[in-house]
Amino acid sequence: AGISKNGQTREHALLAFTLGVKQLIVGVNKMDSTEPPYSEARFEEIKKEVGNYIKKIGYNPAAVAFVPISGWHGDNMLEASDKMPWFKGWKVERKEGNADGKCLIEALDAILPPSRPTEKPLRLPLQDVYKIGGIGTVPVGRVETGIMKPGMLVTFAPANLTTEVKSVEMHHEALQEALPGDNVGF
Repeated sequence: AGISKNGQTREHALLAFTLGVKQLIVGVNKMDSTEPPYSEARFEEIKKEVGNYIKKIGYNPAAVAFVPISGWHGDNMLEASDKMPWFKGWKVERKEGNADGKCLIEALDAILPPSRPTEKPLRLPLQDVYKIGGIGTVPVGRVETGIMKPGMLVTFAPANLTTEVKSVEMHHEALQEALPGDNVGF
């Protein structure tokens, strides 16, 4: 129950961790459909099972907010629900500082924005390289650190190949500069 062997919850948690998502919120939905409705035992069972799984893949469950919700009825979405008086709130413990709250919106507000290290040297792991007729070779990847601008020289490792960045594009829009977090072609 809660998290099946080849289920979407496992898949999404693993994908999030693999893609570098550092912070997680677990919204336990459909609490209105449990037996009995809004069951504390069912929430705790799911919390334990999901907590064990996310720990296995690399998350710290103490840094994850677990919130029982009903999206259909709006319970614990924007304000604490009177249908789950047993839920005293969520709490996260992390080195950047602890946070707590009662509902999902507060958990979302407690997510810390990722640092965008623009002062470091440019690092852009390549995801793919396209050869586009009339344009040429277009490397694609996400800027992790630094800033990329048209006109700058870049060197590819390990080939030690240096070339000039003619243009930087994100979603078919030309950019004056690409910052950490931007997925770009150049």
